[in-house]
Amino acid sequence: MTEYILDAYSWMEYLDGSTRGAKVRNLIENQKNKIYTCAVTLAEVISKFIRKNLDHKIAVNAITSNSRVISVDDKLSLLAGELHAQMRKNVRDFGLADAYVLACAKKHLAIIVTGDPHFKTVKDAMMI
Repeated sequence: MTEYILDAYSWMEYLDGSTRGAKVRNLIENQKNKIYTCAVTLAEVISKFIRKNLDHKIAVNAITSNSRVISVDDKLSLLAGELHAQMRKNVRDFGLADAYVLACAKKHLAIIVTGDPHFKTVKDAMMI
């Protein structure tokens, strides 16, 4: 079984039905894969949907029915903070939400599925 964590970029592509989103769909539909989403990513996608005047319930349903949402706690926040500080040394605008995705990936030994250029140097990231 391969484990993947989807970031907001990959979920938006999936929900838009784009060519890149089709790659995400293939990962989701493969029963041999385990799909995760960080709770912070869920909030990001909801925000993007609301700002685009779209029904955010569609996004929530898609994410929660196709992945396991990883809750944020003090241990994950500690790891995310450490990773954020480390990544900012080389990727100046690496965001805190990105650090949470990275922390979740490390915690679950999962591959990050993304198209976000912030993850280009991350060993365990799969660019779509």
